[in-house]
Amino acid sequence: MRHAFFSTLAVSLVLATSAIALAPTASPRPDMRPIAGIANVTLSSQGSPLAVSQSLRPMIRGLRAAPVSDARLSAAALGFADWKHGFRDKALAQGIRPDTFDTAFSGVTVINRVINNDNTQAEFSRSLADYLDGAVSDARINNGRAAFARHRDALTQIERRYGVDAEVVAAIWGLESAYGALRGKTEIISAMATLAYEGRRRDFFEAELIAAMRILQAGDISARQMTGSWAGAMGHTQFMPTSYLAYAVDFDGDGRRDIWSDNPVDALASTAAYLREHGWVTGQPWGVEVVLPPSFDYTLAGKHTKRGAGFWRRQGVRLADGGQIPDHGQAAILLPAGHRGAALMIFDNFHVIARYNASDAYVIGIGHLADRIAGGAPFRATWPRDARGLSRAERQELQGHLAARGLLSGTVDGIIGSQTADALRKFQTSVGLVPDGFASVDVLERLRR
Repeated sequence: MRHAFFSTLAVSLVLATSAIALAPTASPRPDMRPIAGIANVTLSSQGSPLAVSQSLRPMIRGLRAAPVSDARLSAAALGFADWKHGFRDKALAQGIRPDTFDTAFSGVTVINRVINNDNTQAEFSRSLADYLDGAVSDARINNGRAAFARHRDALTQIERRYGVDAEVVAAIWGLESAYGALRGKTEIISAMATLAYEGRRRDFFEAELIAAMRILQAGDISARQMTGSWAGAMGHTQFMPTSYLAYAVDFDGDGRRDIWSDNPVDALASTAAYLREHGWVTGQPWGVEVVLPPSFDYTLAGKHTKRGAGFWRRQGVRLADGGQIPDHGQAAILLPAGHRGAALMIFDNFHVIARYNASDAYVIGIGHLADRIAGGAPFRATWPRDARGLSRAERQELQGHLAARGLLSGTVDGIIGSQTADALRKFQTSVGLVPDGFASVDVLERLRR
């Protein structure tokens, strides 16, 4: 799911986590992956949506900025025909047949709503606790168990073929489309043509459009049936067209890789295929909750500080239930909400899920939802509800203060990576704070003094 997966439509839903919600090098949906998950939906036994209780991707539903002016929208519509003519030449030069193009673009015009959505996406700051309330709500867990039961045979076969835990596949399905209830109804060709013509990310969306027409040309779906989000993500598990071409599979053997229909099997198998291709380790958990000893050296925490199980045991790290930590290979200690929140030991599969969406919160949501669908217990530790993430401007300000103190060198880019986390730890140590490297509002306020 990624060669497109996450994206970066200049939008990010910032959470109480030091990871940024931008795209990794490849992802199934490069469109706008701040944290994913569309909504909590209560399903009937047949799976039809009864009620949507909240959205996990508020930029799709609630826009915060002023909409694009009517004059600009009118100007966009006037120039669309010229862009379409030029793009047709590009598409044909890349192997799209004239009849494919003309059928795909029949009746396609600029969608004003899409332009407004693209230009009015707001940045949201939420605590990880708030995010997990929706991502791993009782409704989502119960719906997930019901969906898993309905498709147990297919999910079991998919796990056997690809070696990816069936519950993880189901959890991605749950966060991406509420188990198929919210797949998106926007015609993909129209939406991406609008975004390509708009021009802010023209090269990206023109490439996705050509990929979409290759899908049409192969006969997997018709143009009118190819629907999804306003930014181009499609189907039960929200693949972008380029990711579809690279990773989608025809699991049910009907001759089409159909991720759009009510039958989710091809979409679920495609998700498993994507994770396997990005390095999924069969039999390894994504992560486990642990308890750190009072004497823990917080300079050892961080996603990329990996050690073997023996090392962590010698440091006094234990499972949250008091048991000995498992040996599943190299692992790191992650403190997604700082030292006041749960401590997680994460394995390589954590990073594989992150190829679907680079946000730590998303990965934790997927992993924990998968565990709960499988019958696992809630996190034992509580998550601090006041530990919201910093906005991009706040992250840049924090880096500027660290640089001014001589603790950080390099570009002030708003990305909280290992260098910024190390600089934060130095500052925290200097003022008597727990050096967990967490970019919190409290730390920013201390830096402002």
